[in-house]
Amino acid sequence: MKIFDASILNLPFYDAAHRTLAADLEAWVDAHAYLPREYAHLGPSERGRVYARVLGEHGWLRYAVDPAPGRTRPDVRSLCLIREALSYLDDLVDFAFAIQGLAAAPIAWFGSGAQQAAWLGALRDGTAVGSLALSEPDVGSNLAALTVAAERTPDGYAVNGRKTWVSNGTIATHHAVLLRTGEGPGGLGLSFLSAPAATPGLTASEIELVAPRAFASLTFDRVALPADALIGASGAGFRYAMEILNLYRVTVGATALGFARRALAASLDWSRQRTVAGGKLIQQQFTVDKLAGMATFADAAALLVARSAWEFDTGAADVAAHASMAKLFATDGVAQVVDDTVQLFGAAGLVAGSTPEQLYRQVRALRIYEGTSEIQKIVIAGSVSRPRQ
Repeated sequence: MKIFDASILNLPFYDAAHRTLAADLEAWVDAHAYLPREYAHLGPSERGRVYARVLGEHGWLRYAVDPAPGRTRPDVRSLCLIREALSYLDDLVDFAFAIQGLAAAPIAWFGSGAQQAAWLGALRDGTAVGSLALSEPDVGSNLAALTVAAERTPDGYAVNGRKTWVSNGTIATHHAVLLRTGEGPGGLGLSFLSAPAATPGLTASEIELVAPRAFASLTFDRVALPADALIGASGAGFRYAMEILNLYRVTVGATALGFARRALAASLDWSRQRTVAGGKLIQQQFTVDKLAGMATFADAAALLVARSAWEFDTGAADVAAHASMAKLFATDGVAQVVDDTVQLFGAAGLVAGSTPEQLYRQVRALRIYEGTSEIQKIVIAGSVSRPRQ
């Protein structure tokens, strides 16, 4: 199965190891194209568990959980290639990979040796599922305004309140939760705490989405956590969260690119086969226009993702704006690509379960999570408005 563009992979942004990884991913996706059909009868939560185990068994989750050799963080170019390939295969397979990486990051990057020993092995092999609980009912992108508190007790912390929009919330065995611990105002008073899902008083309530997945609100009702539940330094949670989200933000652009490549492939196959006005759909001028737009978008998005991922991996000083550009361009643009795919399919693209219909629902969330498109524009404008050195 051909997913990646060799002309992009051969640019200096990537090295031989990445090109080998891309070939391995194409072979793996081709061999596992049956996954969405095989488990279609399961609900999104159970599919999430299955996909986490499959990804762990085949070694893909180690790219998200472990640092790259000689580095302290995962290789972002590898993360992007994996997400591009997995989203080409299936929305929920990519989701399982990405959330496992996000959930593992607080402990993998900042946790104690005991915390890492307790959780990373199971998160890496997919026998445990993690979540990253950030948002609250009244607080989304502005994490500095979070209010749910972890109050100090003689034995550790007491937590009361509600977190929401928690990916994997219904199936996670471990939650990394960002809570107010009171070291200072705003972002200065937040810390990450480790909360096993089995902790008494902690319950998950399912949230149904247009593109089904394991999604939930978490209610903390007099939840007691020990002192050693603190992940990293007290009061450093906001800084930790920003580093995690900045790194994974560019990978969302890679997911959008994978969806776009899948939409383009479906459009090409359909246009070559569909007969219209005595000829093939692909011969029509309006089809040519749409296909050209899709292909140009895919190249532009791939270049923005590659640049940002390369900057993360090579230690560029200020990568936030370029990561935001990659996410903004890719996630906004894929909506038009998918809309054009639906248009080319006509009524067939509206049939429940068809590739265009699935993509139409799946791509919408990309403009919201890990920073809305509006937040990305604020980051970009803030960067370009600063005086150049």
